[in-house]
Amino acid sequence: MSPEGLPPDPFAGDPDDPALCMDPGSEGRTDGEDAELTDSDRSEILADLADLAVYQALLSGRGVRGIVVDCTDCGEQHFHEWSLLRASLQQLLDEGQMRPHEPAYDPDPAHYVTWEYCRGYADATLADD
Repeated sequence: MSPEGLPPDPFAGDPDDPALCMDPGSEGRTDGEDAELTDSDRSEILADLADLAVYQALLSGRGVRGIVVDCTDCGEQHFHEWSLLRASLQQLLDEGQMRPHEPAYDPDPAHYVTWEYCRGYADATLADD
C-alpha cells in the first residue's frame, strides 16, 4: 500500500512522538537521549512514589480509586488509577519520561481526588495518630 493510502500520522511533527525512540537515526529523541534526570528530580519522584503508597493505603479502602489531574495542555481532567500513576512515576524514574497511555474508560469522578486532597487527608489522619 502506498503512503498516500494510509491514514494520517496522529503524531506527525510531534517532538514527543513515542515512535521516535525506535529509530536512532531520527531527529527526535532516542533511547536515553534528553532523558537525564537531576538528583533533585529523582528525589522528588521517589518522594511522590512514597506519598502515593501512603495515599493509596489510606484512601483506597474509602472507595477512592486514584487521582484526578487538571491538564493545562488540553483543559480537561485526567483520571489516574493508583497502579497507573505508580507505573507512570516509576517509568519517569527509570526512563526519564512518561509515555502516552490510554485514558481511563468512563471514570466516575466521585472516585478520584486531587493530589492536594490526598496530602491534606494524610496529614490530618496521621496527625491524629
